[in-house]
Amino acid sequence: MGSTFNLEKKYADEMVAHARVEAPNECCGILAGVKGRVIKLYRTANTEHSPYHYTVDPHELLSIYEEMRDKKWELLGIYHSHTHTEAFPSPTDINSARLPESLCIIISLSDPNRPVIRGFHIKEGKITETELRIIEN
Repeated sequence: MGSTFNLEKKYADEMVAHARVEAPNECCGILAGVKGRVIKLYRTANTEHSPYHYTVDPHELLSIYEEMRDKKWELLGIYHSHTHTEAFPSPTDINSARLPESLCIIISLSDPNRPVIRGFHIKEGKITETELRIIEN
């Protein structure tokens, strides 16, 4: 296991809610902040409308990046859901990982009553789990 990432409960809850709303398709979104602390969660649209893949609309992504730049926020993580499988990077996740410094957060709804959230860094095909510590707001 790699490092630890502190995530306020309100953001964990929002990611799970987003995953549930989009099910059976994957949801996706971005976490932005400063010095490892999340300041804003962006729910983004999955333009693929698929239970197996996600793509964020490039115009939406550009708008988010512009706001982050203007506010001097960092891209801390990218999240998405797995609606029928565990919270672990799939071969598709590994092949599409382009930002090794950003945390890849996966929300599993394979048991809808017990969602699981895990974080990973994916660099050159290598997966390193990062402990997600859910903290009170």
